[in-house]
Amino acid sequence: MCARVNIKYVDRDITDNDILYEDNHLIAINKRAGDIVQVDETNDEPLDEKVKKYIAQKYKKPNGAFLGVVHRLDRPVSGVILFAKTSKALDRINLLFKNREMQKTYYAVVRKRPEPPEGNLVHWLLKNPQKNVTRAYDQMVPDGQRSELNYRLAGELEGYYLIEVNPITGRPHQIRVQLSTLGCPIVGDNKYGYPRGSLRKSICLHARRLRFIHPIKKEPVEIVAPLPKDGFWEKFEGMVD
Repeated sequence: MCARVNIKYVDRDITDNDILYEDNHLIAINKRAGDIVQVDETNDEPLDEKVKKYIAQKYKKPNGAFLGVVHRLDRPVSGVILFAKTSKALDRINLLFKNREMQKTYYAVVRKRPEPPEGNLVHWLLKNPQKNVTRAYDQMVPDGQRSELNYRLAGELEGYYLIEVNPITGRPHQIRVQLSTLGCPIVGDNKYGYPRGSLRKSICLHARRLRFIHPIKKEPVEIVAPLPKDGFWEKFEGMVD
């Protein structure tokens, strides 16, 4: 649980239970907090390689499977993440993200009530790649990326506040640093102001939903990731859409 206990992260392979959506073109996974999407300096097995293995085994592809990374979630974040199973789908889904035609909804748990309880945040974000930390500025800065999100207070429970976040842009660490500038660091996110971290390599930020028009079928798609079952997130089940 991201707020009250420290459970060590245990690596494991992808199974049918992790699949939120799949067709001939796309596959969506309910990412666990602690999984990395692509290989990094830790050399831990990344999620994209696990999904490739899953597809190759499921469909008996001895030469392996194609998988395109469409977007990323930070390692300590859980929730829905989408991959492309064909190069055609990859090109078209990338355009959806680029043109901001992908609707994303996240939920975050914080310890301070946001004021105002609903609003729009705009910052210019500048990432330090050496330290892997992003800083938010109220005004335009050289090399800064304009970043925008909408948020609202969705509920309160035992001194914890659930915030629904709908990012308009998609920048590294965007939700984490922008909520921190509001005085509401995410529970467990000691990189951006919360006093304690977690041995689970997790923070209380969950990618709940993706809505988009399928790039090949031209049909509306909605993919929803259930909240983590960790003894904490379940308490907010009645507050999320």
